[in-house]
Amino acid sequence: MHVSEESDSGIVPMNYSNNDGRASAESEEGRPLIKENPPPPHTHPTQSGARVSQGLAGVRKVAKENKGTKFTALLHHLTVDLLRESFYALKRKAAPGVDGLRWQEYEPGLERRLIDLHRRVHRGAYRASPSRRVYIPKADGRQRPLGVAALEDKIVQQAVVTILNAIYEEDFLGFSYGFRPGRSQHQALDALSYALTVKHVNHVLDADIRGFFDSISHEWMLKFVQHRVADRRIHRLIQKWLKAGVLEEGAWSETEMGTPQGAVISPLLANIYLHYVFDLWVQAWREKHARGDVVVVRYADDTVLGFQAQTEADRFLEDLRERLRKFGLELHPDKTRRIEFGPFAELYRKRRGEGKPETFDFLGFTHISGKNRKGQFTVKRKTIAQRLRGKLQELKQQLRRRRHEPIPQMGQWLRTVVQGYFNYHAVPGNLDCLQTFRYRLLRLWRTQLRQRSQRHCLNADRLYRLADRWLPVPHVLHPWPSQRFAATHPR
Repeated sequence: MHVSEESDSGIVPMNYSNNDGRASAESEEGRPLIKENPPPPHTHPTQSGARVSQGLAGVRKVAKENKGTKFTALLHHLTVDLLRESFYALKRKAAPGVDGLRWQEYEPGLERRLIDLHRRVHRGAYRASPSRRVYIPKADGRQRPLGVAALEDKIVQQAVVTILNAIYEEDFLGFSYGFRPGRSQHQALDALSYALTVKHVNHVLDADIRGFFDSISHEWMLKFVQHRVADRRIHRLIQKWLKAGVLEEGAWSETEMGTPQGAVISPLLANIYLHYVFDLWVQAWREKHARGDVVVVRYADDTVLGFQAQTEADRFLEDLRERLRKFGLELHPDKTRRIEFGPFAELYRKRRGEGKPETFDFLGFTHISGKNRKGQFTVKRKTIAQRLRGKLQELKQQLRRRRHEPIPQMGQWLRTVVQGYFNYHAVPGNLDCLQTFRYRLLRLWRTQLRQRSQRHCLNADRLYRLADRWLPVPHVLHPWPSQRFAATHPR
């Protein structure tokens, strides 16, 4: 067995081969498994949570020590205690599924309900309900379809996710950040900014898979799960969720492919699918073909790669299209592009008589080639303009519905909204966008207050007093990427 050490940066970990001689889907993939340093375990502070974590500690230990192990008995870890933990991990205010049950309605008599659910799961009598189709608006005006699962489906899915995470958190690679315990969007943003700054990157490939969640092959999905999970009862549960179908306006439709975006199990299944289709393959490609630096950061189906040489970037893009096609996926033609980006991008484009370096969007921010006060290259990040406009448009509609609420009630709501927006977007160098957001929101609020009554005039002094009282002033709430990355990845 050949082993090479993983990069401690978590950006582009190295390869870890394991050949167990199996004739499985791995032979079609043509790629070995890969090792990564696992994140610290996340245990629940309650007594039952401690028992759950201790029960899965052995699974995690075996998964870490032997990458070729197939786990034949996992469902016995799905206990009443784990179901209880899973129930309390769900969002209290989530929309109900086709069963119409809300979290608050299920809690009375919880123990009796969970014991019954536990028995049904273990004797095979549990049946998955179809997802209720809902649509949420996107920043570009389109609508994103989501599948809202029934409450008991969410509980069982959350429990299975906890069990499978004990295995797959030992397998997933360092550059995969989406929907993983102990990982966040800002960690992905930090890793990307840091890597683009310290590595020799001259070209960025912004890759987006078209309709990823709707294009997942059920056949390949089950083959990938079987690499590590040989418990047929877990297989049947996953099959039930994949085949449950969708209910939209009273009509049921079968789901022959894809997994409902919004289901509790979907993010983990997506990560498993891309782990085998993309992550392992890109590591092998890097080892085989790359001569210069290659940076990889993936968050769910959104991936950004950095290359030192344009020829390698172009070759990778063609190979990636062919790789995805084999598993029923394709790159979005409008959202996938290679751009010149890095410390020399501005100089090279100026020599060719072209404009400023192109930018790319990732996780809500537009990334820009720039320089710091010392004249050194840095990655500047601004809130995506379209996202900012979309958020303001959404708040405009909500303010219109709340027009006649008492001002203190509106103010408290706006304070929560603005602070939540700042909590994500208040990164170094983005204060201008935050100030723009606050100013435009204040104007929208003024419009609605003026329309409440024709008799009372809202002058500028009163408006600014309201702003000072209720709207938080923007401040940088996140450290520089290099600082936080150095703290989480000490050398």
